[in-house]
Amino acid sequence: MRVLLLGADGFIGRRVADRLVADRELQVTVLGRRDSADIRFDLTAGSPGALSRFLDAVAPQVVINCAGVTYGTSRALIKANTLAVATVCEAIRRSREPARLVHVGSAAEYGPMPAGAPIPETAEPRPVGPYGVSKLAGTELVISSGLDAAVLRVFDVVGPGSPTASLFGRLSEGLRRALEHGEHQVRMPDLSGYRDFVDVRDVARAIQAAAVSAATGVINIGSGHAVRARDAAQLLVRASGFEGTISEDARQVLLPSQPAPAADHHQHPHRSAADQHRAPDARPILEPVQWRQADVRTARDRLGWRTQVPLEESLGDIWMETACRV
Repeated sequence: MRVLLLGADGFIGRRVADRLVADRELQVTVLGRRDSADIRFDLTAGSPGALSRFLDAVAPQVVINCAGVTYGTSRALIKANTLAVATVCEAIRRSREPARLVHVGSAAEYGPMPAGAPIPETAEPRPVGPYGVSKLAGTELVISSGLDAAVLRVFDVVGPGSPTASLFGRLSEGLRRALEHGEHQVRMPDLSGYRDFVDVRDVARAIQAAAVSAATGVINIGSGHAVRARDAAQLLVRASGFEGTISEDARQVLLPSQPAPAADHHQHPHRSAADQHRAPDARPILEPVQWRQADVRTARDRLGWRTQVPLEESLGDIWMETACRV
């Protein structure tokens, strides 16, 4: 099967690329802005016509879109998460043999939901910030495109490679600095919210499963369990051996825990594409959502997918990567 992968240099995209390349049944072509891409193309600036010509040349049976950004101005978010998706959908429609599309969405599309219950795909999305709105618009474009398409609405991704702007990337860096300088306190935003944390390697398996399946529509990808962010943070603290305290700033809410399923990045390999694309003075968009838990029955039934990596292992791997970083 021929697969065209978009966003192969992002947090999720790198793991997807690894899985696809390891599958001898798949012939993988990478499209992106970096020199390392097989095809150089900027989804935020290129035209659908130009992209369709590349599609005709490669003739993929599946296009996997892991591209996008999490942080930045509203304009940047719309360009990367909405207009770029429109370009992809239109290019596939114009191509001689329209491919199946697997698009990576975000749980931020749901917005605030009643606490205590898992969120089904049928829940009415009510995103609260520009990121969630831009991702929801992208999802709606895919679903209404008339293409053979699935949107994987990914919940809060963790694991090795987490960008330093993400919740646990930030905490891990804070713990490393504290241990190096003999400090006894690490400051974090409010960690009282509940999140559905899912390992990036499990997300990559879900994307691969969707690529070779016939499933269409929106499919939640999460662990199916809500964990208080404070409790998850303590797992990372224990992995680090830090014996000080985590001080929470109640004036800040929990940062969006899902790093960008991002587009290309050109600088430090541990920085996300979101970091690369945001303006120097931009700040992460704070998300006042206190409860997030995925209803994962659709992923189980239609993709045959379940999580395999426990949260403790995901966080331990984040710390190991941070501790080994020079």
